[in-house]
Amino acid sequence: MENTATIDTPATALLNWSSALAVGDDRMDDTHEEFVAMLNQLLTTPTDKQLPLYRQFVEHTVEHFAQEERWMIATGFSADNCHASHHATILETMHAVVDHYEKDDKEIITRLAEALAEWFPQHAASMDAGLALHLKQVGFDSRTETMADPSTVRPASMSGCGSVTCS
Repeated sequence: MENTATIDTPATALLNWSSALAVGDDRMDDTHEEFVAMLNQLLTTPTDKQLPLYRQFVEHTVEHFAQEERWMIATGFSADNCHASHHATILETMHAVVDHYEKDDKEIITRLAEALAEWFPQHAASMDAGLALHLKQVGFDSRTETMADPSTVRPASMSGCGSVTCS
């Protein structure tokens, strides 16, 4: 009898949406749930079919981050806060992926999606949860993008990441 060994490669771990990822702001949570669904779609799509989905995911992420950054500015964060800096770093990496994919690195979208699935829960639990708490404290309605009392916020008075300060 011939002895053949098989190597089982683990399936890519999906990031399942759950209440543990919720940050307490309905609109932010809706956007995050969309982000997670799109991320999982990438992770379950064959590499040769990922690019169109990836482009949609990048567009969604650009708007997702821009939305949060509008809220930060509207509620007193300085434009150069570290939460927005993290967004910029992620987007820079996401934009670079397309070029690598088109130059025959067909696994790069999957690798980035796996990295984002690992990164996102911590980002949501720290920076996004901090932002959600801040929005609630200053009376900002993320659905209408309005303040109950705009006089309570001094423009660009916060430079941290929400509930944490940059170091």
